[in-house]
Amino acid sequence: MAIQHFPLKLVSRRMLAPTVGHYTFVRGDGQPLDFVPGQFIQVHFAYADGTPTKRSYSLATIHDHALGPGEGVEIAVSYVTGGAATALFEGLQEGESVDASGPFGRFCLMPADSNRRYLLIGTGTGVTPYRAMLPQLETQIRQRGVQVVLLFGARNPGELLYGDEFRAFADKHPDNFRFVPCLSRELPAADSPHAHADVRHGYVQQFLAEFAPDAAHDIAYLCGNPNMVDACFESLKGYGLPIPQIRREKYVSSK
Repeated sequence: MAIQHFPLKLVSRRMLAPTVGHYTFVRGDGQPLDFVPGQFIQVHFAYADGTPTKRSYSLATIHDHALGPGEGVEIAVSYVTGGAATALFEGLQEGESVDASGPFGRFCLMPADSNRRYLLIGTGTGVTPYRAMLPQLETQIRQRGVQVVLLFGARNPGELLYGDEFRAFADKHPDNFRFVPCLSRELPAADSPHAHADVRHGYVQQFLAEFAPDAAHDIAYLCGNPNMVDACFESLKGYGLPIPQIRREKYVSSK
């Protein structure tokens, strides 16, 4: 899959959380973006002094890749106070374009995977690639009965990015997909749609033991905060998972 440079034209945006926007683009050159769920793109721009820079964003696009590449290019953008990329995205109007390249990365489900279960662990915008993987996971559930646990770490219910979609997927596949929000600061109110039995109070790494990671059956994905990724990586190694069965992507925020 060739890495390309292309303009991305903004179609729409909406807020996923108080400081996270969901952006939908199409390529300005009219071409589709052929990518594998779990990959990312880079957005290129310049600081105020003209110095070129770039930021990486995992693709959130839900698309049935069996039908070929799709039109939309979707990403989740965390706003950082005083951030140059934040200023770029906050100021972007519908119809305007940014310069992008990609796709990059190997944080993907592998065709040869024969595991019995996926442990998907993410914090913040680190769940973005898991959203893109949902059609593939649905196929694997249907074809080989794979089990999936998504442990999603956030501070409060308002920061459960795509939480409604993950919960709907869990409701559709109750025997194969568990959505487990781990909320470190604030639990859902009793009337919240997230007020269900699988919510945990604390950090994702505190709850790994509950799911009994097993080298014989599990492949784990870790995406998001570097401290979480490192802690879960060490924990999973402690359960005997070999390094090739622990796939990692760290999100380092920069201004």
